[in-house]
Amino acid sequence: MKSAVSPSPAARLALAVVTEPERAVPAPAGAREEAMRALLQTGADAGVTRIATRPTGDGERLLGQAWPFPSPFAVSVRTLSLSDGLDRVEARARRSLERLGLPRGDVLLASCAGDLAGAEGRALWDRMRALKDRGLYRRIGFVSTMEDGPVALARRFQPDVVQMPCNLLDQRPASGGVLDDLAGLGVEVQVSSVFARGLLFTNRENLPPHLAGHGVALSRTRRLLAEARIDPMQAALAYCLGLPSVTAVVTSLASAAELRAVLAAAHAPRPDLDWDALALREPAALTADPLAVISNAA
Repeated sequence: MKSAVSPSPAARLALAVVTEPERAVPAPAGAREEAMRALLQTGADAGVTRIATRPTGDGERLLGQAWPFPSPFAVSVRTLSLSDGLDRVEARARRSLERLGLPRGDVLLASCAGDLAGAEGRALWDRMRALKDRGLYRRIGFVSTMEDGPVALARRFQPDVVQMPCNLLDQRPASGGVLDDLAGLGVEVQVSSVFARGLLFTNRENLPPHLAGHGVALSRTRRLLAEARIDPMQAALAYCLGLPSVTAVVTSLASAAELRAVLAAAHAPRPDLDWDALALREPAALTADPLAVISNAA
């Protein structure tokens, strides 16, 4: 009997392609489309099979114009916030597929677990499940943080997929058993914020105000990695790819060059590190401003 073959690191990556001006290199429209084609082709050639999108900016449109043929990618889409209203959330989920040029998507994720916990949470989930039943999305799930209580929500809604932040600095979902509990419920687990929104690559002087008090701890983590002669990107990817309950690691990048760096780091030999020693002692601070992008390597 043949033993199961573990998927390659590239096959476990999900690419979240960034097109916002603060990350992407400014370029004319034609050049941006060509850059997107180069990024996607680089991913396809390397064995990447997943793309993660958001309903903001023009990222979906650019992707829709740049897919390689035949496209190997399964695409996940996020909903708008429930504050926009149920009808608009559903309409935008349909519109995302149109912008992407796809007849159907792989996963539709409620963008905020808090929406599901609220008064209209069940109605939102029913709308999402109806889109799945109609064949527009193969699976549905939600994006969560530790504070949202993802395991309780998963027991209530029985999602196919849960995505949540987990990284070298904030290891709580792994160390607290949340990822294992979700997998035990039959949920596909995806982790995001792999590079802590750039924090692993940031000097103490450039820290945002809400993290200024953690400069010493961050410097210690960076020093430990430097002493072990391990690049922070390699360590970050090795940690997440080494989590047994995790199926996909969502990596934010803005160019083919960034993707090549990520692929090289992901395929590097797994370092022998004391992973627990690298985590922040107060990691909840990382979620104080979840929209903050600290550096270009988020």
